[in-house]
Amino acid sequence: MERNARRRPATPSRATRGDWIGLVVLVLPCVLYAMDLTVLDLALPAISADLRPTSVELLWIVDIYGFLVASSLITMGTLGDRVGHRRVLLAGAAAFGIASTVAAFATSPAMLIAARALLGVAGATFAPSTLSLIRNMFDDATERTTAISVWATSYSAGAALGPSLGGLLLAHFWWGSVFLVGVPLMLLLLALGPGVLPEFRDPRPGRIDVPSVALSLAATLAIVYGLKQTAQDGIAPAPTLAMMIGASLAIAFVRRQSTLHEPLIDLRLLRVPTLGASIAVYALGTFVAFGSFLYVTQYMQLVLGLKPLPAGLWTTPFAAAFFAGSIVSPLLARRTRPAYVMAGGFALAAVGFGLLTRLATAPSLGLLVTGFVVYSLGLAPMFTLCNDLIVAAAPPQRAGAVSAVSETGSEFGGALGIAVFGSVGTAVYGNAIAAESLPRSLALVAAVCALLVIVMAVIVTTSLRHVGMRQAASA
Repeated sequence: MERNARRRPATPSRATRGDWIGLVVLVLPCVLYAMDLTVLDLALPAISADLRPTSVELLWIVDIYGFLVASSLITMGTLGDRVGHRRVLLAGAAAFGIASTVAAFATSPAMLIAARALLGVAGATFAPSTLSLIRNMFDDATERTTAISVWATSYSAGAALGPSLGGLLLAHFWWGSVFLVGVPLMLLLLALGPGVLPEFRDPRPGRIDVPSVALSLAATLAIVYGLKQTAQDGIAPAPTLAMMIGASLAIAFVRRQSTLHEPLIDLRLLRVPTLGASIAVYALGTFVAFGSFLYVTQYMQLVLGLKPLPAGLWTTPFAAAFFAGSIVSPLLARRTRPAYVMAGGFALAAVGFGLLTRLATAPSLGLLVTGFVVYSLGLAPMFTLCNDLIVAAAPPQRAGAVSAVSETGSEFGGALGIAVFGSVGTAVYGNAIAAESLPRSLALVAAVCALLVIVMAVIVTTSLRHVGMRQAASA
């Protein structure tokens, strides 16, 4: 079943039963991707005891997955536009299953690092391919918004499920079991995908410019590496140099795209106001979410004294709030414009961050969870509706590349949020991870986040207030 990218009919067609079944299949890799980001943390002590990695090797075991995901997104999104998103997704699923098995039975740190690297490359196929397929499967704007809300919710479900499932597996099995949990999901995707997922690709794909691919990979990897190292160790010459090299390569990448007849990414698309503003807000929202979450989890353990597993379980209300916000957002967007729904969400998030500022003088698990839930509920519309606006405004034959740019911006936003907010606490209060200074650091970060979400509310109401889902699709 193959449907190449095509001109949209004047009256959008309604999704079939098969399209909705296909959506259920599409959330499988999204759940697994998010789960794989969180499930490893609980297994690190057992991995250290068994494989005895050095501190550097342990760092790479943890970080290599995220590095490779971020640096491969643009390549995988563009590849899907060229050869077919279903094909790329299924190939990624097969590689993810194989790499998960290798990781589960790794006998050395090097073997586990290599497996995690392959997991990162394979995982990079998930977001752009699934978003692009949703873009082309759901013509109707209302149905597409609902589908993307399910897509966005699947990530929070995976993130919440990771610590709980990981703790359960580690209580009964060896550390490799946390990797094997993804294999059945990938087998299910491979079994059902060819029958329920249509194929979409550019009917005139052109060549893939290999130097552009190399520049994209190198620039993203260098910048993300520098950001993550800065978040961990503070400002230092090596990560700063890596970011400078990455920025130089990124500039070279952008210049090359402007000279090519068949660029890897048509950067002119980013001049579409809906796309540019939505991608910027999405990246800034991820910056806020990741940066604040860093302090929330540390506060639970260092100030309140919770063990890792209970701390992980207390993040479940966050996932529930995000789920609720993602489901309600499409319903609200039917009655008013997406910009106003997002602005209302940002106002609610500001209230949640305001509650967290009180933790500087009154340590409280109840207050922490309440503030956490309120700001998560407020940020949820942005994650759903920004992605909806992005894929709606993207031409069908370029949906993969645009989705990849959006997700790369999100990866940068998350890494930058951790690095910047980690450095803020260190600069103002000295050791930001010390229990005595952490409440004040959290309060400061919460105050900054409250200001940022108010700025984001202004951005969406000024830049996107005239845009509805149907207008975005015709942009």
